[in-house]
Amino acid sequence: MLYERATLPQRSHPQRARSSTPDRTTYDDVAPVIKVSSFAAAREVLRSAVVRQAGFNAELVARFIGRAHAPVLYQDGEAHQRQRSATARFFAPRVVATRYRDLMEATSHALVERFRAAGRARLDDMSLELAVAVAADIVGLTDSPRDKMALRLNRFFSATPGRHGTFATIGNVVRGQLRTLSFYLFDVRPAIRARRLSPREDVISHLIADGYSNREILTECLTYGAAGMATTREFIVMAALRLFEHDELRARFLNAEEPGRTMILEEVLRLEPVVSALKRRTAREMSIETDAGPMTIPAQTLVEIDVGAANRDEAAAGRCPHQLDPDRVRTPKAAASLLSFGDGPHRCPGAAVALQEAAIFLEQLLRVPGLRLERPPTLTINPVSTGYELRDAVIVIG
Repeated sequence: MLYERATLPQRSHPQRARSSTPDRTTYDDVAPVIKVSSFAAAREVLRSAVVRQAGFNAELVARFIGRAHAPVLYQDGEAHQRQRSATARFFAPRVVATRYRDLMEATSHALVERFRAAGRARLDDMSLELAVAVAADIVGLTDSPRDKMALRLNRFFSATPGRHGTFATIGNVVRGQLRTLSFYLFDVRPAIRARRLSPREDVISHLIADGYSNREILTECLTYGAAGMATTREFIVMAALRLFEHDELRARFLNAEEPGRTMILEEVLRLEPVVSALKRRTAREMSIETDAGPMTIPAQTLVEIDVGAANRDEAAAGRCPHQLDPDRVRTPKAAASLLSFGDGPHRCPGAAVALQEAAIFLEQLLRVPGLRLERPPTLTINPVSTGYELRDAVIVIG
């Protein structure tokens, strides 16, 4: 069964032109950039050993703190591989399904029961609270009140630039530093102290054992906060919207076992990737295959991958790639969500976490009698992640 995508409010920037081959253009009118929108070429770039992370302000981070001390998101090569291998045990699907499932179910139940009692809630607030609870347990941020930490992180990631000008810029920097300091003092430092006394099976304990400084642990926690909390919130809201739109799809979701629910969620994510662009810079010259034949990309070229376009490449997604079809047959050896969690060395380690917590929470929420969406969310684009942000979606009972 194919489901049409309903229209959300327009994003704050125009959609890029779609093409099946790389497009050489300019980046900020200065540095050359090649845009890639076909699935095969995009995956080839992401899996290449000669590219380096260039998204999420990676090059700015490298300039000021160096890649050796950068969070794992910004590392490459052996250092990145070593850190990913050391932390893989926290995100393995089997571990997620056993160690964190009870937390996901209990938190989802508490959120839904609170909503039942109130009869009204903001969907993005509920999804953030869930995402914070799960990610905090994995990372080790469990020594401060979870609701207050969620508020601090929400202020940090929702911070928008003020007016332009020298004083406005200074003000934005100061506010950002104060939010970071608040997160460190009230959430990160207590967790570090507790784990120095009694290590646990979580990321912070691992970082302490690996010799990380408090500052380096803070930057890792902020990175996990963005990746494990902020993006999961958006995904859950988007998935809920698509299930609200289609009664038949919602019924199928509720009647399915968890693998079937996950299949639906991955198809939603294929069409609506939270992060719309992934960037890499070539360390040396490389060649990729395109529909027009081999293409050579010079060293130090910025490659921007259009994730949405690659996910709708018919060669990978199959027939009718612009429609939601949980039964679609995809390209062999590709994830059901295609590139929505990335690919290659920097593929999101928390994919299994996000999918399972979304499946558990939405299954409980959508069983509430009389549930309806009273107000759809507003949509904006985060300038750092290039991902959508969905706010103020109101759900009610009755």
